[in-house]
Amino acid sequence: METAELLKKVRKIEIKTKGLSGNIFAGEYHSAFKGRGMTFSEVREYQPGDDVRNIDWNVTARFNTPFVKVFEEERELTVMLIIDVSASGVFGTQSKFKKDLIAELAAVLSFSASINNDKIGAMFFGGKVEKFIPPKKGRTHILRIIREILEFTPENSETNISEALAYLTGVMKKRCTTFILSDFMDLDTDNLPRFEQALKVAAKKHDIVALRIYDQREKELSPVGLIELSDAETGQTVLVNTNSKKNRKIYNEWWRICSDNLNKTFSKFRVDSVNIATNDDYIKPLVKLFKKRA
Repeated sequence: METAELLKKVRKIEIKTKGLSGNIFAGEYHSAFKGRGMTFSEVREYQPGDDVRNIDWNVTARFNTPFVKVFEEERELTVMLIIDVSASGVFGTQSKFKKDLIAELAAVLSFSASINNDKIGAMFFGGKVEKFIPPKKGRTHILRIIREILEFTPENSETNISEALAYLTGVMKKRCTTFILSDFMDLDTDNLPRFEQALKVAAKKHDIVALRIYDQREKELSPVGLIELSDAETGQTVLVNTNSKKNRKIYNEWWRICSDNLNKTFSKFRVDSVNIATNDDYIKPLVKLFKKRA
């Protein structure tokens, strides 16, 4: 992508998503993602109903009357965006590629976090972790993340979510809010998530949210005759007669099983998740997710 074209695309995404973040998502985001703890604010005299565990015994002894410590929620968060840049992201039969939708969602989340004075970082992964951008604040930093998503070319075309989660667990020492933006096409031969153990470990340390990005043609086949399906990550191809109701039913059942297995895994480790299609308006599912968490 030429530099001028890239900058134009980044600017277009900024205008669209910054407006959404300020007008729609900021309040919902604030409610959904609370601070990571409580910080000391002040000391005041004890009042009936106060928790006796908060009594400041040093001040109490000094003034010979009970005083308690007052704490406030620590609002500033660190937000990490775990971005899937595997080859399957360069697919889309509707209005945009999956990677373009991921870029928009990353921008919305970043600007929403920025309004709440949170730091934002990003990690790009395919078959391995390929780039890590440390958390920072500011518009320039957010635009860098968006630009990287749009133009990044991975060395490895496959998907390995376990590697990304293990890296997150190792590099982020303090608890952070982590959004995984991926199609989650990382399943074994039984259509079970290969990253379950890594997710179990990461979810104990961090607040993880899964945004599953998909295209409608990945969910169901249209009856358009004999077509060649190709796996962008492995290069394998297969001819499929889409006019066959049996073939379409088998395909739909495969998608349902994969989705059920992913949802069970997310639920097992208390990971909030949402599915967003390339042809859908992502405002409603995101707002629904934020309200659910709030």
